Amino acid sequence: MLKKIHVEQLRVGMYLKSFCGAWIDHPFWRNSFVLKDPEDIRAIRASCITEVWIDAGKGLDVEAGEAAISETESEALVAEEQVREAQATRSLERTSTAVEMQRAAKICNSAKKAVVSMFQEARMGKAVDAEQAQVLVEEIADSVARNPGALISLARLKTADDYTYMHSVAVCALMVALARQLGLDEQQTRLAGLSGLLHDMGKAFIPAEILNKPGKLTDEEFAVIKTHPAEGHKVLLEGKGVPPEALDVCLHHHEKMNGGGYPKGLKGDEISLLAKMGAVCDVYDAITSNRPYKAGWDPAESIKKMAEWADGHFDPRVFQAFVKSLGIYPIGSFVRLESGRLGVVVEQSEKSLLAPRVKVFFSTKSNAHIAPELLDLSRPGVHDKIAGREDPAKWGIRNVDEIWSTAAA
Repeated sequence: MLKKIHVEQLRVGMYLKSFCGAWIDHPFWRNSFVLKDPEDIRAIRASCITEVWIDAGKGLDVEAGEAAISETESEALVAEEQVREAQATRSLERTSTAVEMQRAAKICNSAKKAVVSMFQEARMGKAVDAEQAQVLVEEIADSVARNPGALISLARLKTADDYTYMHSVAVCALMVALARQLGLDEQQTRLAGLSGLLHDMGKAFIPAEILNKPGKLTDEEFAVIKTHPAEGHKVLLEGKGVPPEALDVCLHHHEKMNGGGYPKGLKGDEISLLAKMGAVCDVYDAITSNRPYKAGWDPAESIKKMAEWADGHFDPRVFQAFVKSLGIYPIGSFVRLESGRLGVVVEQSEKSLLAPRVKVFFSTKSNAHIAPELLDLSRPGVHDKIAGREDPAKWGIRNVDEIWSTAAA
């Protein structure tokens, strides 16, 4: 018997079937589990969730004398209610980076906790539940639909310690944006996002001292790293409802067009479209992020470097679509304008890949800071243009990420 109850009626031993409300409003990545820890109940009560569904056939019922809000034998009715609640709170209207940043920050925080839980459960031998992970993909995909740059840019601002987990979130968002740019339908777009979220599950089984090593890996250590696609594929095969596409991306996201990748040395059309997409998204987030052994590269510099590798490494059509989805100068790129002013890209323009919105704050002519100004280079009457990317260290500027994220928000 499924029963909807108030969160105040929860007790240890109940089987929680689902939350009444949005995924982002509760502190767990799973919707269904047995309540074993009083702390979990306290966390639910402290959240925005006020009602939940329990399954009295799989766990404890309400206390004697207490009444449920409603009861049903039909799981379909509960699922329908969840869909209605999700649709009621879902918004896909285009928003500015500033507006979406606030929601994206909350999604990133919740998503990181979810991925940490997934990795921990995988290490403990628990099956990965793709259906539960799909809820997270929906939230990320909706954020990307409202504003592609906000969540993708925030996910890049990970610490070295967060890298493994937030990398999965970032690649999920990048895959969704790329899928839309390639014109894939909604089902394929969600599959791309799920594949991105799960692509590095094998890292859960790589020793931390190798994964987080601050120096160069030995040949033996790199050989261990190269086992993660197969390890991830193995754990996903044992999971619940993991689609073949996600299995494929997990196993083949390190393949290269010229056959120089691993683990199978596939080349050209032997590599699936989603795996080709995964290769591009994985590399971009890796080289733009701070890692234990190096600082992340500037986004525009990363696009330039990837273009130099594209012939042998990436599928040209996929890479071109990827650049269009982010911009030639992605958010966070430090650029020099033709006027001699320096600034950081804070938002893309829908009109031109070369004319984003830039916050300028430094003059190369006077070698000094100037009054900050937001320039939309795509607007009529704005005659300044980007001359190229610039190295902020050359001008003694070390807080570029703080500048763009503050300006965008």
